[in-house]
Amino acid sequence: MSLSDDGGYGGDGHRGSETGQTRTRLPDNDGDLYGSGRRPRAGMSSRNLVTIVGVVVLLLAAIAFANRGGSGNSETPSADSPKDAGHTQPTAPTGTKPTTGKTGGIASGFAKTEQGAQSAAANYAVALGSTDMFNGDKRHKIISSIMAPSAVSTFQHKLDQAYSPGLFKNVGLKADGSTPSGLTFVSRTIPIGTKVKAFGADQATVEVWCTGLLGMAGEGSTKPVSTSWFTITMKLAWADNDWKTLTHSQKDGPAPVSGDVPASGAKEIAGAVQGYGGFTYAR
Repeated sequence: MSLSDDGGYGGDGHRGSETGQTRTRLPDNDGDLYGSGRRPRAGMSSRNLVTIVGVVVLLLAAIAFANRGGSGNSETPSADSPKDAGHTQPTAPTGTKPTTGKTGGIASGFAKTEQGAQSAAANYAVALGSTDMFNGDKRHKIISSIMAPSAVSTFQHKLDQAYSPGLFKNVGLKADGSTPSGLTFVSRTIPIGTKVKAFGADQATVEVWCTGLLGMAGEGSTKPVSTSWFTITMKLAWADNDWKTLTHSQKDGPAPVSGDVPASGAKEIAGAVQGYGGFTYAR
């Protein structure tokens, strides 16, 4: 109910009531020292306490908000637009909820949005850079899971030719792709960020900036694990109610200047790769 519904401020009824209240307080000066004379003071004390507590709560809230705000920028970027000028897109999930489905161990069920396309591209980049790609059967499962049906056959043929005994030898594996005894084969792609280059009703082109680990960890390894920086471009199509890959290409960089952190030993690298799992990437 609004204030005007019960007389409002300045209404005749309100002034009449206020006059009556004034007359009931006049006896305070006539000797009612232990009745109405003390109750107003107790009431004022309670109101003062409530006011003080309220001020403290508001002050704490203001401090917390200021600490969250960082530089105090009041601009709020949209949740599903990588095109907002002047704002860095966070890598944590925002807007559309992350996917919870999996197909062949790979995240699936992405939203039909720009965020969903970026999430699909990032997770597919991880799968294409994993150690499973060096095993023929596992590679075929990955390709059938992430590629559009029309692209599976062509892409699989190209990759079967690329993953040759010569490539296996270059990374320290045996000719059949197996890992020598006592060593740990490392191949891992880690997306740093994603960017939508084009987006339509049923297609999207997404760039995924990545760093990667590749090599053999263990005593006596002649192919130590090293890092690389590259950008993957994926053209995606909406098929079977999910984003699937049509084409995939890769180029070097952008690469930062190497830091001054000393390289870890082979045993420490092997332990880290075996002990730290990967992520499901989502926007």
